[in-house]
Amino acid sequence: MSATIFSNDSRVIFNDQAYLELNNLLADHRYSKLFLLVDQNTHQHCLSSFLGKLDKEHEFEIIEIPAGEAHKQIETCSQVWAAISELGGDRKSLLINLGGGVVTDLGGFVAATYMRGIEFINIPTSLLAMVDASVGGKTGVDLGPLKNQVGVFTEPLMVLVDVEYLKTLPPNELRSGLAEMLKHGLICDKNYWEQLSEMDKLDPSALQDLIYRSVEIKNQVIKQDPKESGLRKILNFGHTLGHAIESYFLEQPDKTTLLHGEAIAIGMIMESYLSVHLTGLSQEKLEQIKDVFSNYYPSQEISSEELESIIELMRFDKKNNNGKVNFALLKDIAKPIWDINADNELIHRALEYYKK
Repeated sequence: MSATIFSNDSRVIFNDQAYLELNNLLADHRYSKLFLLVDQNTHQHCLSSFLGKLDKEHEFEIIEIPAGEAHKQIETCSQVWAAISELGGDRKSLLINLGGGVVTDLGGFVAATYMRGIEFINIPTSLLAMVDASVGGKTGVDLGPLKNQVGVFTEPLMVLVDVEYLKTLPPNELRSGLAEMLKHGLICDKNYWEQLSEMDKLDPSALQDLIYRSVEIKNQVIKQDPKESGLRKILNFGHTLGHAIESYFLEQPDKTTLLHGEAIAIGMIMESYLSVHLTGLSQEKLEQIKDVFSNYYPSQEISSEELESIIELMRFDKKNNNGKVNFALLKDIAKPIWDINADNELIHRALEYYKK
C-alpha cells in the first residue's frame, strides 16, 4: 500500500513515493537553511540511508540530541533552538525530524515555536512514531515526568513513512509500536484487531499494509475532531492509566523504564477491566484482550502503594476537567465511549485483575 493519506494540512506519504515528493520539494523551494534533527540512534542507524535517498547532496546542518524519553524536555528544546540560531536559521529555514516519537514530537515543537514557526517534515523511524505520531499535529515535550504537558497543535508539511527503518529496531521497540496498532483495532476496527491478535511474529517487512491501516484509522478520527474536543478522545484508550504508569516508572530509579507501548498495554488491560464495570464490555472480551496483550508484553510488578502514586499522577492528565479524571473506555470491540469517571477502589481492582 503506497497511496498518500491526506491529513488536514499535512500528508503522509509512503516508501519510494515519499522520497520522490521530498526531492521535488527541496528542488522547488529555495529554503535558506536545511536542518536535520536526529538522536544518537538515528544518527548512527538511519542518517546515511536517508541521505542516500536524496537526488543530490543538499547541505544539511545536522543537530543531534540524546536518545530517550528522559530527554524530551524543554532543556533539550533550548539547546536545539540555540543551535538553529547559531547556525543562521531564519523563518525561511526547513527542519527535518528523523527519528522516533521523541524526535518528531520535540522537533515539531521546536519548529512551531522558533521565530513563531518554521516549516518542518517528520520522518518517523520507529513503528510507534509511524502509527501514532505521524498524524494529528501534536507536538510537545514532557514537564519533568509528566507526559506531553507542553506543546502545540502544528501540522508538518509532510510525513514520510519508510518501513525500511524498522529493520534497525530491537524487538521491544517493535512491540511498543504494536500496542498503538492494537489500540486502533480495539477502538475502531474489529477485523483489524483480530488480524493483529493472530500474528505469529512481528516481521518488519510484513507490516506495511498494517501500518497504512493504522494511520488511516487515526486520520479518520482526527479529521472529525482536530483539537480533541470530543471523538478524538477515543485515541486515549489505555493512555490515562498508561501515561501515568509510564511517568511513574520513568522517575523511579529502582524501576526499569517502560517504553510507551509497554505502559499503554498495561493501561489497556486495566481500562478494559474498568469497561466491564462501567460501560458494558463483556467479561469474555476482557479475557480476550488480556490474553492478547499478555502474549506480547511481559507482566510488570506494580504494588497497591505504587498505584496510589500512579493515581496521583493521573491528576495531571490533559483530558481531565473540573478535577475529575476522564477515561476513554469500551462498550465493545470497536465501540468506544469517552469522558467516563472511575473511582479509586475500582482502579485498584483493575490492578489486581492485571496482576492475576
